[in-house]
Amino acid sequence: MFREQYTKLNQQVSPDKNLLQDTIDKAKKCEKQSNSKIYSFRKPLIILVSLCLCACLAMPVLAATVAPVYQLMYMVSPTIAQFFMPVQKSVEDNGIKVEVVSAYIHDNVAKIYITMQDLTSDRIDETTDLFDSYDINRPFDSSAHCAFVDYDKSTKTATFLITIEEQGGNTITEDKITFTVREFISHKTSSENVKIDLDLADYKTESEYQTQSPNGGGSSNENAALTEERKFLVPESTIYPIMDNLNLSNIGFIDGKLHVQMQVTEKLTLDPHGSFYLMDENGNKVARDYNISYQTNRNGISITYDEFVFDVKKEDLQNYRLYGSFYVAGLNTKGNWQITFPLEQMN
Repeated sequence: MFREQYTKLNQQVSPDKNLLQDTIDKAKKCEKQSNSKIYSFRKPLIILVSLCLCACLAMPVLAATVAPVYQLMYMVSPTIAQFFMPVQKSVEDNGIKVEVVSAYIHDNVAKIYITMQDLTSDRIDETTDLFDSYDINRPFDSSAHCAFVDYDKSTKTATFLITIEEQGGNTITEDKITFTVREFISHKTSSENVKIDLDLADYKTESEYQTQSPNGGGSSNENAALTEERKFLVPESTIYPIMDNLNLSNIGFIDGKLHVQMQVTEKLTLDPHGSFYLMDENGNKVARDYNISYQTNRNGISITYDEFVFDVKKEDLQNYRLYGSFYVAGLNTKGNWQITFPLEQMN
């Protein structure tokens, strides 16, 4: 399939005759000025120049229309890949238009404002999140990130700011940037500081556990380092529904610490997530000691178990209540949006 597409594209692209003839004439002129030993290489030289010229003229089409070609070029040389990419400041796919509205450089920082507009429906709103599905390709070493800025309800348009900072504090020279988005989520709902209507005193006993290698986690206690295998509660059927794709699946003690387990589904499409905390009788919050998570597959469904661990004593459990904040998106929109644009030096 790739070979057929490659052949078709090359059949549509041919070098400009005047440019090719001018290149050959210059090559002949250089050869005449050289000694006779070079004469025997005249034909190969002309052929090589012609082939290079044809390849250069065809490469922008390949880079723009065949994604594997562009990715391969970018892996080999970001500078060459960006040089060949044709400028395309807006693109439309799946009824969504992505456009760059401003791109400039100031010293070692480049700032780019892009917009995403829904032309056919209401998939974009003030909660739109690019969901880490974007790529920012540039021909220099730097750090880059993209952040939501604003939403215009009247035009169904969300604005994002891309910030690129040259490593080492070097001044960024004017060049082209390629920004690609594969999907985004929107229509998020949130439930914050929600009281979980369960009596923690019912979960004082040591619980059955299983060992798993965590694939994520965090800690408010720097001494609680995550090791290769940790003890997790054995998941039960839902003991408390929280919101779509989030359920409380178990509570109990392991090695003298309280574990609160949350079951998460559709994590890779709608980004459901949340966290728990305890509150004592005086209204003081008690943060988790650490949290860990692992993934499993059940009947073809990917499930993540997030476990929050609190350093509290069993005999004090009646003095605490469980609270949490939770978030989930209502819509995932996929597409293929790619724009390439030049940076301009700001005066």
